[in-house]
Amino acid sequence: MLHIESPPWRELYPFQSHFLRLAGGRYHYLHESTSAGSSAGGSETATLLFVHGNPTWSFHWRELILALRGTYRCVAPDHMGCGGSDLQATPLRLVDHIDNLVRLIETLDLSRITLVAQDWGGAIGLGAAQRVPERMERIALLNTGAFPPWFIPWRIRVCRWPLVGKLAVQGANGFSRAALRMTLARRQRLDRLVEQAYLAPYATWRQRAAVYQFVQDIPLTPRHPTWRTLENIEAGLPQLGHLPIQLIWGLQDWCFRPECLEKFISLWPTAEVQRLADVGHWVVEDAPAETLALLSDWLQRTAPGSGSL
Repeated sequence: MLHIESPPWRELYPFQSHFLRLAGGRYHYLHESTSAGSSAGGSETATLLFVHGNPTWSFHWRELILALRGTYRCVAPDHMGCGGSDLQATPLRLVDHIDNLVRLIETLDLSRITLVAQDWGGAIGLGAAQRVPERMERIALLNTGAFPPWFIPWRIRVCRWPLVGKLAVQGANGFSRAALRMTLARRQRLDRLVEQAYLAPYATWRQRAAVYQFVQDIPLTPRHPTWRTLENIEAGLPQLGHLPIQLIWGLQDWCFRPECLEKFISLWPTAEVQRLADVGHWVVEDAPAETLALLSDWLQRTAPGSGSL
């Protein structure tokens, strides 16, 4: 597990850690809300549930949480083996991460949830949303997928090769280090402390196990067990289509390419779509101010009682 008490980058992540005890260990999450954090649309505070992908962790959402915690209840978990969560004893699949997120939602009794998700967080968050639809209020997605993949970029396929992939991803930390560059298009690189923070949870072979397992869990064929999980999630997406939905997409993403955006639009034709022409996969890092502005405006316009629902 990551020790996040006093590294130099900690000032960028000024949040208190919380933990949920699961069978596999402690599940780390952020739970931020100021005394002024109430939503104008009802008696209960609206919740923003931030769900990260691979190889990131809750640090990915820091700027959005800092900006929005005065108005909303902000919750951001780290998947088991990621960020501040305990290392897992056995490999987990997509369905396991969904189970863990549902457990967190129910334990904290989260309601009026706006799911904010990216990368693997989309499938995990939407899978959870389908389990507890009565708790969901809105959905905001950034460069993600929630259906069986019909293309796998070669840069991902290489990471799955026997021995070579494991040595590169879990041994050399190649997946995380490459992500610091390959996820950007508008910017050339991240600030030094930001890079350090992204790499901090994955400093050793053992700590990088979950990163490699997420890569291995990408299903190439229907024989892979996660293929069926993604099929089931895709089949349930139309049932979420009545909710306010925002899709913020970096069009320079080589992984979740614009075809993935078009797939979501075909399933949710009334979704509000924001296409960022010169932005890559990590939208919140490549275009932080624009992302916050788009999300904040949409949250205000779609709040219950705003007249925009």
